Amino acid sequence: QVQLVESGGGLVQPGGSLRLSCVASGFTFSNYDMRWFRRPPGTGLEWVSTINTHGGRMDYLDSVEGRFFVSRDNAKNTLYLQMNSLKPEDTAVYYCDRGFGVRGQGTQVTVSS
Repeated sequence: QVQLVESGGGLVQPGGSLRLSCVASGFTFSNYDMRWFRRPPGTGLEWVSTINTHGGRMDYLDSVEGRFFVSRDNAKNTLYLQMNSLKPEDTAVYYCDRGFGVRGQGTQVTVSS
């Protein structure tokens, strides 16, 4: 069964940090570029970051560049998103995504004082 399971979300104060994880199963993780998306309250899905199969190339949404860092551990079938200097506008449900219709259930990140 192809599956992506995110974790690591929560409530954090502005300026704080969180690390999201996404564990993949049911497919060969190292064969796929992986992405993070987010859905802020009341808005549509927004692309956040992409990492290629071996982690040698990462791309970011302009508003998170320099604050968020995507990585992967192919031996552990796990994708990560390190989020630093969080802002209230980063509040969203965060999803990892393989493409081809495979996306996790999401993890809530709330940035608030």
